[in-house]
Amino acid sequence: MIAAVFVLAIVLAIILATCGDAAAQDAVAARVTFASMDGRTKLVGYVFTPDKAGRAPAVVMMHGRGGPYSSEANGRYDASTLSQRHQMWGRLWASLGYVAILVDGFGPRGYPQGFVRGSYDQRPEALNEVTVRPLDAYGALGYLRTRPDVAPDSIVLQGWSNGGSATLATMAVVAADTPGAVAHSPVLGFRAALAFYPACGLKGMFEEAYRPYAPIRVFMGDADEEVSPKRCATFVEKSRAQGGDIAIKLYPGATHDFDDPGRKRQSVDGNAAAKADAMQEAPAFFAEQLAVKR
Repeated sequence: MIAAVFVLAIVLAIILATCGDAAAQDAVAARVTFASMDGRTKLVGYVFTPDKAGRAPAVVMMHGRGGPYSSEANGRYDASTLSQRHQMWGRLWASLGYVAILVDGFGPRGYPQGFVRGSYDQRPEALNEVTVRPLDAYGALGYLRTRPDVAPDSIVLQGWSNGGSATLATMAVVAADTPGAVAHSPVLGFRAALAFYPACGLKGMFEEAYRPYAPIRVFMGDADEEVSPKRCATFVEKSRAQGGDIAIKLYPGATHDFDDPGRKRQSVDGNAAAKADAMQEAPAFFAEQLAVKR
C-alpha cells in the first residue's frame, strides 16, 4: 500500500503541475534527438527533469493522434508549443522525481500537426501504432539508459489515445517471428505501463491472445466518443483470463481526452473527476511497480 505521505506528495505535485507559479508554468522542456529502433528515423524528444541529483526513475510518454503540440502552435513546433496536457504530465512526473521524455513520433516523419478525428484510415503506414510506434518507444528507452541521471532498470511507459494503443502493442509478449509485431526482451523492457483511452483493436494483431510482459493499467471514460470502452473492457478481460497483469478503470461520464486541462474538456463533470483521480492513481501505480525488485 502506498504510504499516506506519498499520496500527499502526489496531491501537492498535482497542484504544482496544474496551478503552479509563473516560473514553474514557464519552464521549458529540453529538446533532444535520438534514433528510433526502426533504424532510419531520428526522433525528437522533450525532457522534463526533476530538481534533484542522482539517478531517477523515468517515464516515456507517447502522444496521441493529434501529435505532441498545441492546436495553436501555428507552425512553430518546439518545446514552447507542447500541448497543455503533455506539459502538465511532464511537470507532474518531474515534480515527483522522474525524468520524463515526451516522444515526437509524428514531426520527424512530416506530420507535426498530427491528424484530425475520423482520419484513421488515411494515416500513413509509417506511423502505424502497432508495428512502428513501439519502435519509437524502445528507441526512447534506449536513449534514457544512456543518461547519467536515469536509473536504467526503472523506466515506465505512458501513452494517450493512439499512443495508448502503441503502449499496448509495445508491452505485448510476442514471438520474434510474429509478422509485423515488435518483439522485445521483457528483461530489457519497461517495468510497467499506463494506457489512457487507447483504441484496443490493434489492427487485429492480438485477436487470439494478448499478454503484457509487465503490468498495465488502462484509464478510460465510459462516455468516450472516439474509441470503444466496451471493446477495451473485453480486450482487458480476455487478457486477464490468459494470465495478463492488466486492468481497466472506466470513469463514469468521462469522454476521450478527459485529462486535457483545457476549459472545454474540464467543463464536463465526468472529465474533471476522472482527471483528478487518474493523476493520483497513475503515480501511485508506477511507484508501486518500481518499488518491486526484479
